[in-house]
Amino acid sequence: MSVPLGIPARRAIPFKERGGLGAVVKGLIEEIQELYLADKVPWVVGYSGGKDSTAVLQLVWLSLQELPEDKRTKPVHVISTDTLVENPIVASWVTQSLATMEKAAEERHLPIKPHRLTPEVKDSFWVDLIGKGYPAPRPKFRWCTERLKIRPSNSFIRNVVREHGETILVLGIRKAESQARARAMTRHEKHRVRDRLSPNGNLPNSLVYSPIEEWTNDEVWTFLMQRPNPWGHNNKDLLTMYQGASSDGECPLVVDNTTPSCGDSRFGCWTCTLVDQDKSMAAMIQNDEEKEWMQPLLDLRNKLDVRNEEGRRDDKHLRDWRKMNGSIQLFNDQVVHGPTHRNHVLTGYEIFSTPRLGSGRTVPAVSGISN
Repeated sequence: MSVPLGIPARRAIPFKERGGLGAVVKGLIEEIQELYLADKVPWVVGYSGGKDSTAVLQLVWLSLQELPEDKRTKPVHVISTDTLVENPIVASWVTQSLATMEKAAEERHLPIKPHRLTPEVKDSFWVDLIGKGYPAPRPKFRWCTERLKIRPSNSFIRNVVREHGETILVLGIRKAESQARARAMTRHEKHRVRDRLSPNGNLPNSLVYSPIEEWTNDEVWTFLMQRPNPWGHNNKDLLTMYQGASSDGECPLVVDNTTPSCGDSRFGCWTCTLVDQDKSMAAMIQNDEEKEWMQPLLDLRNKLDVRNEEGRRDDKHLRDWRKMNGSIQLFNDQVVHGPTHRNHVLTGYEIFSTPRLGSGRTVPAVSGISN
């Protein structure tokens, strides 16, 4: 439908076509309670601290809160994966939220158990980048997602499955996020074994429940602004954080490689080089002078995103021509470079180099500065 020039498009009123916010929330609470009471399968709720996962957790919390205490018989694990290189503002928000959540759940005798997950030391970002010499993550070599996010969350979920036989993942995924997300969710719907529960192809014996899958962005924010956070973390502060970053997306719980990365202005790792710019952190620094202390982090992130004179991503001059096992690999008569030279050292946010022992050559400096 075309809109005449000069006439603003009218946005749909949230929840209007479904009877209003009250009716939608009431229906979802009844649905969540029915699913919770249907069996003894434990739940795992993915919580990133962003708007979608907050909305889903609020719905689950409200549903359990309305049940008699003797009906709250199975655990609801809330997992949040901290990559240890998260945006510091978001990381602080999530950490405080988990602490508040744990205390509130204990006081109200709710079976909600928060867990902060982190990658193993051998999989951490700096061990891989500096210790193993991996190049900065690229769209075609997205090693960070698997190691920093997928492994910690999947390991936890597999442990729950190992102990109880199966589990139900409650995620804040929505069809309105993207066309790719909508297609994937629609495809999984065709294979549902129970109402509203879709199979998870990457994690056996786990089903996915997405209560807000049909909600729009406006509907998510309407719910968060009109229904107070039940564990006591102010949703208006969450809105302020989004406004300061001028971004409308968060880093989701990642359980497979089809989940969107944390790039494209999403709240994610401050070291992320999967995108051209970290727009959310840049906006935070620009919009609030109290966040200017993050400027060195942004500068270091830009240093890691090595470019050649033409502006294309190219770090071959920093990488060894041998693979990690010492072999030489060719592709179309071109050397496939190995890891970054171990003599490249991070000092503050400057990257410099020293001669590689035994190589007979000096690797060019990235910043042109050396100690």
